[in-house]
Amino acid sequence: MSTIDATVQTPLGGPTLPQERRVVTAIPGPRSQDLLNRKAAAVPAGVGHTVPIAAVAAGGGVILDADGNSFVDLGAGIAVTSVGNAHPKVVAAVQAQVAQFTHTCFMIAPYEGYVAVAEKLNELTPGDHEKRTALFNSGAEAVENAIKIARKFTGRPAVVAFDHGYHGRTNLTMALTAKAMPYKSGFGPFAPEVYRAPASYPFRDGLTGPEAAAKTISMIEKQIGAENTAAVIIEPIQGEGGFIVPADGYLQAVVDWCHDKGIVFIADEVQTGFARTGAWFASEIFGIVPDLITTAKGIAGGLPLAGVTGRADIMDASHGGGLGGTYGGNPIACAAALATIEAYEEDNMAARARDIGDVIKARFASLAESDKRIGDIRGHGAMIGIEFVDENGAPNAALTGAIAKQAMNDGVIVLTCGTYGNVIRFLPPLSIDDTLLNDGLDVVAAALAAN
Repeated sequence: MSTIDATVQTPLGGPTLPQERRVVTAIPGPRSQDLLNRKAAAVPAGVGHTVPIAAVAAGGGVILDADGNSFVDLGAGIAVTSVGNAHPKVVAAVQAQVAQFTHTCFMIAPYEGYVAVAEKLNELTPGDHEKRTALFNSGAEAVENAIKIARKFTGRPAVVAFDHGYHGRTNLTMALTAKAMPYKSGFGPFAPEVYRAPASYPFRDGLTGPEAAAKTISMIEKQIGAENTAAVIIEPIQGEGGFIVPADGYLQAVVDWCHDKGIVFIADEVQTGFARTGAWFASEIFGIVPDLITTAKGIAGGLPLAGVTGRADIMDASHGGGLGGTYGGNPIACAAALATIEAYEEDNMAARARDIGDVIKARFASLAESDKRIGDIRGHGAMIGIEFVDENGAPNAALTGAIAKQAMNDGVIVLTCGTYGNVIRFLPPLSIDDTLLNDGLDVVAAALAAN
């Protein structure tokens, strides 16, 4: 029998949860520790966790644990619950769909929800060209299918990914991902015909966008050959690699070169999509129109769903039956996605993301005036990264980890990232209120000062 007390949960896990930070036990508390002991006995050690709690409810900008602690959530499940956990619109849509039917397999008996999500993604993604969308279960699965589609369309084998990039944990997406630990070490060999190019990292390379693009393009032309390259795939703002924002003009130059050489340009917007950066998609910020765009995370309010959207001629290149999957575009997830997109639109969450970003940037810009360990403050909307350095400007992973741990003990969940492990990333739900956001930032600032 579970030892988690369900009485601390509230209907919908939504606005009825007090929007407050509250720490009433040591972290983890006894009930959370009980679940962690069960996890250790039942779940492989390779499945880690960031915060040692047993979550029982969440909504707005908080997560409640089994011991009654209420945490300010500045991670949103890695940019998934952007509309807020258990958003009432999403809950209602899911409940209605569950009562109607849970599965037919779209490849067996199609249903409207899948088509409606595809239509919405065709409408919302950058570009006014004719588009098609195929739905899948996860960001990694979407990326794999985007690569399949690009190879089929071009008849070429090679795929170019980038330094600091992250695209998933399957065999092909591990090959695309740059960072070895913890994502790749010991899991090879990986898929062939995947190559890595330098990306734009203004804080560390000091290059302008055109200069960085020239370096990228030269490497591809000399070491791979444009005529062999099916696709170039990049996150417009690199996520796990450190919330790296490319220098102005970089992405546009790479896109232009791809189009000139008949190479499919894929924007991986799994983390940057759906109002997170203050625009529907980060590609819009940089003025680019991808040939293919992959989406997941914030698409369905917490339910597993992903998509590949792109130019109709590219998407239609695959033969019948070449794309799909048993659960791809599950009807419950599609219902959640339509409700989630409606919430983004009705609540103007892109504007809210920009406001959140302004608050976070202003706070750390003020701190950086007297604390030179704050090396860089970057990002767009509610996707902000703070890179920490030592007195020599080298990556300071120890400080970053210490800040995150102390913040967690004081009731605030923040996530770290970066190739060098020295970036704190802020990804709060767009439903968080200013009072709670500022309280969370106060805790992070105190943790910085104490370390």
